Amino acid sequence: MKQPDLFPTQKGHIGTDESGKGDYFGPLVVAGVFLPDKQLNVLTELGVKDSKRHSDNRVRELADILKKGYKHSLVVIGPEKYNELYLKLRNLNKILAWAHSRAIENILEEVPCSLVITDQFGNKSFVLNALMKRGKDVELVQRPKAEEDLAVAAASILARAEFLKRLYFLSQDVGINLPKGASALVEETGLKLVKLQGIQILDKVVKKHFKITKRILASL
Repeated sequence: MKQPDLFPTQKGHIGTDESGKGDYFGPLVVAGVFLPDKQLNVLTELGVKDSKRHSDNRVRELADILKKGYKHSLVVIGPEKYNELYLKLRNLNKILAWAHSRAIENILEEVPCSLVITDQFGNKSFVLNALMKRGKDVELVQRPKAEEDLAVAAASILARAEFLKRLYFLSQDVGINLPKGASALVEETGLKLVKLQGIQILDKVVKKHFKITKRILASL
């Protein structure tokens, strides 16, 4: 006779997504959210969709609501740690896999669950290999445009809100408003920062493997 499962898996799934990957300044943030099956309608009514389709203010508002109502996890890799990891791994997808795996594991500590949906990045085996004991039994689905899934969309909102908060505090620390993205304005700000505070400031505020770093150093 089959033993009853001591920790029956909950009906629902985990979604994970990241923010800051394409931003020169600031951290890389990965968020995970557990969405119970019965809550799908609630998120639809809230208007939860991919964070790119919301204003920054709406992202912050929704993140506050989601944090109160759902099991979630945030994994933040600040610029210094990010640059250290990139030097070691030389591969952004491996860094992403590590961070997504930690977010998944953190939620599995609290909620037994058997399905995880994440955005498509690199090889799925990166994430499967990075998952620890608790994550070995989950079904991992990686797919393009995963933000169409509501758990992934919720995770994208939490990740973006945390990224915006960290970027704001980083701006306060260095005394310059650090813009999002990787535009000409971003490059200009980076150059200004280096002229004011020296090359070493880049370790603390940017993802150094971006081509912008070479251009800034060439301009000095």
